[in-house]
Amino acid sequence: MIGIYAIQHINMKPTIPLPERLRPQTLDGYVGQRHLVAPGSVLRKMIESGQIASFILWGPPGVGKTTLARIIANTLNRPFFNLSAINSGVKDVRDIIDKARSQQFFNSSPPILFIDEIHRFSKAQQDSLLGAVENGTVVLIGATTENPSFEVISPLLSRSQVFVLKSLEVADLEDLLQRAVTQDTYLKTRTFDIRETEALFRFSGGDARKLLNIIDLLVSTCQDDELITIDNALVAQRLQENIALYDKNGEQHYDIISAFIKSMRGSDPNAAVYWLARMLAGGEDPLFIARRMLILASEDIGIANPNALLLANTCFEAVDKIGMPESRIILSETAVYLATSPKSNSTYMAIETAAALVGETGDLPVPLHLRNAPTKLMKELGYHKNYKYAHDYENNFVNLEYLPEKIAGTRLFEPSDNPKEHPLRELLRKLWPKYNY
Repeated sequence: MIGIYAIQHINMKPTIPLPERLRPQTLDGYVGQRHLVAPGSVLRKMIESGQIASFILWGPPGVGKTTLARIIANTLNRPFFNLSAINSGVKDVRDIIDKARSQQFFNSSPPILFIDEIHRFSKAQQDSLLGAVENGTVVLIGATTENPSFEVISPLLSRSQVFVLKSLEVADLEDLLQRAVTQDTYLKTRTFDIRETEALFRFSGGDARKLLNIIDLLVSTCQDDELITIDNALVAQRLQENIALYDKNGEQHYDIISAFIKSMRGSDPNAAVYWLARMLAGGEDPLFIARRMLILASEDIGIANPNALLLANTCFEAVDKIGMPESRIILSETAVYLATSPKSNSTYMAIETAAALVGETGDLPVPLHLRNAPTKLMKELGYHKNYKYAHDYENNFVNLEYLPEKIAGTRLFEPSDNPKEHPLRELLRKLWPKYNY
């Protein structure tokens, strides 16, 4: 849809973002997902029958999951309750269920409860929905960007249908662009010269919200009476100048989690909680954050403070059970603890060095005295012969070769310079002179 769209009259710049201004109110105005909403499609038939069951919308960001839920509620004239799993807890779910019960009248249709990012609800939060969904107090519409088979509990999944939404195709994006510049109350007062759309559509990535936000950005950089030119070079330039603060699916996602990890590795709790807050504000999955802290506890703290791994694992389990927003406190506690713990990468380096050695030397034979000998033939071949049981010796130690003959005496573990590992180095020097600790 390339061409010039001329000014009709001048309006004040709107304060409501373009995606919200263009949010459709009916199925006929809905862009994309023809397999679900076109005449004769399965979801449209369900809506037109008025008998709608609970279901989950699974698809990437910005493809119309929330919009579709609102359209269904409007079409069926049902009360609509909206929760975000990022900042809602069990109490919020129960409050809405109680409100739904109080509004029930004889033969009245149940309200719709829409839960955005339902995959972020903990098991306990999802459990709190079961009774209301099963007895028809509410019709649940869940939205998720993650595979519901893994992220939604089985009892809830068995009571819901799953509809898969797809990224918008070029034809859908072209339709959306045309609607924006010709139907929006403000944009139709401006003059557009649309020369190229490849970059515009490429940067949107099939995400309707992102496309409309980019258009909003391009318009905001132009004066009221200025021609708005859209071509590939301009789109790329404007986006580079106005990079999003956080995009959990883009480059910033990796930059900010990197800053978070490096802050903890660098023993700075202030920076660690700052980057943690940035991720949570951007909608990052709390379990992803907890998982990365588990890795850091073993990779960067290790045996300098073995309790770090235990705490990080407890954090992961607690976040999984509790969910947001309470989990932000658990994540903060763990981040500060890890940042202020002594650091050691000795065990990480040991396994890296060992892996490199395995790659160089291949499958070296296990020394005979270390092999198991469950059969007579194995014993006759010398398996297990000359093995010495450490507990039969003083201090439960016996000087024995445990590496293959070809690499005997190779030192793979190097204790770090910290209070926990200083005694460890002395012990190894005493036990294993051949390793030259």
